Formats: sequence, C-alpha cells, structure tokens
Amino acid sequence: MNAIKERLERDLAVAVGRLRQTDHVVAVEEPDLVTTAEDDGGDASEDSIRREIDFATRELLVERINCLAAALDRLGCGEYGTCMECGERISPARLNAIPEAQTCVRCQDALERSQREQTGRRS
Repeated sequence: MNAIKERLERDLAVAVGRLRQTDHVVAVEEPDLVTTAEDDGGDASEDSIRREIDFATRELLVERINCLAAALDRLGCGEYGTCMECGERISPARLNAIPEAQTCVRCQDALERSQREQTGRRS
C-alpha cells in the first residue's frame, strides 16, 4: 500500500504542478484578450482557440486532482481499490493504469453508456 500511496501522491504533485503552469500561462496571456480593430481576425481566432484549449486542459487537471485526492482519502480509510458502484474489487491492472479509478471496468462501462444515452436524449 505504501507504493500506491507514493504513486498517488506523485501523480497528484505532477497534476498540481501542471495546473499551476496552466494558470500562469492564462494569467500571462490575459492582457492580450483585448483586441483592436487593426488586429487581423486570424490572430484573434488562434488566441481564442488556444484559450479554449487551455481552459479545457485546466478543467481536466482539476478533475484529475480531485480524483487523486479522493483516492488518497479512500486509501487512508481502507476503501481504496473497491468499486464505488458495486462494491467489488477493482482489478490491479485497472488500478495500475488509472490509480485514481473509483469503479471497476464493468461499472465504468455502464456509467459511460448511461451518460451517452442521456446525452443522446437531450439532442
């Protein structure tokens, strides 16, 4: 379990570091958000796309940080490696690939299928 804790903590530190870098890049670019009439549309669109990508990257990093922190909490209370949906053990291969995994492959597949169906109904 100590190796798992070290990996979760290391992955968390890397994700937090990347988030800080993303925040720094966004903060540096913010003064450029105001464009003038003399600007050509190409640069403005590239800047807009880059900001959207940065924002999406930031959201993914925040989500990963939250998942890693939750995994550390589950590890601390002895629930790490147990599926939050069905209560079965999560396979070691899955935990090795995604150490913050909260669900077994079967339950994750069911959750994703349900989300796709709900998204399809909204369209």
